[in-house]
Amino acid sequence: MSKKAASFFNINYQALNWKTVFLILFLIAFFVRFPFFFRDYVDRDESTFIIMAQSWVDGYLPYTQLWDLKPPITFLFFAVIIKVFGKSFIAIRFFGTVLVALTALFTYGIGRWAATKKIAFWSAVLCVFFLSLFGSLQGVMSEHICTLFFAAAVYFLLSKESKRWYFVIGMLFGLSVMSKLNMAYPLLALAIYLLWGAIIKRQFWHNFPRLAVMGIAFIFQILLTALPYYLQGEISVWWQSIFEAPLAYSTSKYHSPLKTLPFLLVSLAFFYITFKKQLINYSSVPVQVLIMVFAGVMLSFVQAGKVNGHYLIQLYPFILILVGIAVSKLPPIQKKYRTILVVILVLLPMEAYLEYANIISNKVEKGSFFNGEGIDVPNYIIKNDIDTQNIFFTEYHIGYWVLGEHPPTIAATHPSNITREELFPYMKNPRKTALEELQYILEVIQPQTVVARKGKKIFDRKLTNLNSYIDSYLANHYILIKTIDRGLIYQRLE
Repeated sequence: MSKKAASFFNINYQALNWKTVFLILFLIAFFVRFPFFFRDYVDRDESTFIIMAQSWVDGYLPYTQLWDLKPPITFLFFAVIIKVFGKSFIAIRFFGTVLVALTALFTYGIGRWAATKKIAFWSAVLCVFFLSLFGSLQGVMSEHICTLFFAAAVYFLLSKESKRWYFVIGMLFGLSVMSKLNMAYPLLALAIYLLWGAIIKRQFWHNFPRLAVMGIAFIFQILLTALPYYLQGEISVWWQSIFEAPLAYSTSKYHSPLKTLPFLLVSLAFFYITFKKQLINYSSVPVQVLIMVFAGVMLSFVQAGKVNGHYLIQLYPFILILVGIAVSKLPPIQKKYRTILVVILVLLPMEAYLEYANIISNKVEKGSFFNGEGIDVPNYIIKNDIDTQNIFFTEYHIGYWVLGEHPPTIAATHPSNITREELFPYMKNPRKTALEELQYILEVIQPQTVVARKGKKIFDRKLTNLNSYIDSYLANHYILIKTIDRGLIYQRLE
C-alpha cells in the first residue's frame, strides 16, 4: 500500500500542460459535485438567482418584476443557461462544475507564477474540494461566479503586459464586482498596491497607461450592465438596486466586526509564523499580489461583520497557494505517512459519497434521482391539481420555478426579503413595514396555497411579531392538507 501511495504523489509535474490539468480538475469537480445535480437546492440564495434569471428570460430586467440584493451578472449567468437549456437543474449544476474547474485552473496558473508546478497543481486540486464541499458550496453561488472572474484577472495580471490584455483584465474585474459587490475591496487593495509599486520603483509613467486602460475597461464593463436599463428608461432602477440598496442594507444591519476576529487572528498567525520562519518569500511580487487580494476580501468580511461558509469561496484560490508554498518548506512527509495522506484525500469528499447514497435511495423509493421538498412538493401539487394561483412559498421557493409561477409580491422573491424593510423603497414597494407586507400577501392577495417547513419558524426567531401573526393566520384561515418529508402544504379555507 505504501508503494502505491508513494506512486500517487510521484507525478511528472513538468510534463503537465493546461489541457491535462483542466481535465483532471474537471473530473474531480464532476465526481464531487455530480450527486448534487439532482438536489432541489443547497442554499436558498441559489433558488433566488434561478427565479430572478427566469424572470429575465421571460423579458423582465432584474429588479423590475422580481428583486434581490445582488448585481446583475450573477443573474445573467443563470439566465443564459436557462435560455439555452430550459428549466434544467442538471444544466445549472453542470456549468457550476465548469465554474469550479476553471477557477481551480486559474489557481494553477497563478500558482505557477508564485511557486512551482507541484505547488500550483495541488493548490488547484484542493481548490476544487474547498469550492465544492463543507456547507452550501455544492450549489452555484454568486461567490463561485465572481471568484472565477477575479482569479482569471489576477492570472492575466501576473502573466500579461500588453494594453490589450489589461483591457481584458479590467473587464474581468468589472464582471467580478458586478457579480458580488464586495469584490471591490480586493480590487481597490490591488489598485493601491500597483500604483504604489509603480511610484516607489519610479515606473509610474511606464505603468500608468496600462493601469489606466484597466480602469477604463472596468468602468466600461460597469456601464455595459446599465445599457439595457437605459434603453428601457429604467436607469434609476439600475442605480438604486445595485448601488444604493446594498449601502442602505449594510448601514441598517449591524454585525459586530468582532465576529470575524477568530478568523482574522488565525490568518494573522499564519502570516506571522510564515514570515518569522521564512516559509514564504514575501518579497515576491506574485505573493504580494495574493496577499493584497486576501487582505481586501478579509476587509470586506470585517466590514460585513460576519464570515458565512460560502463567503470563503472568495479566499480559497489565493490562500491555498500561500499555504502550499509554506507547507513545501516544511520537512518532507515520510513515506510511511503518505498512505494516511492518501486516505485523507479519499475521505475528503465524504459529503459527496453520502449524497450518492441519497440519490440512489431516492431512486429506489420514489422512482427519481431528483430529490428534495422543492421538487417533491411542486410535483404533488401538479399531480393533485392543487390551486397555484398566487401560491406563497415561505420555504422551498425554488418551487415557483418548478411550477412556472411567480412570488405573490416583489418583496417575496426571497422569503427573507419580506423582513428587510429598509430595502422596500428600492423595490418600489408601497408597503412600509414587514408586517404590512405580510398582511398584504395573506389578507389581500389571499394565496390559495401556502408552503412552509416543518419544525422551523417561517421567519427569524427574533421576529416574534411576524411569526406570531403568520402562525395565527395559518391556523385560522388555512388547513394542512399534506406533509411531504419536511414540506407542509396548506390550503385556504375560504
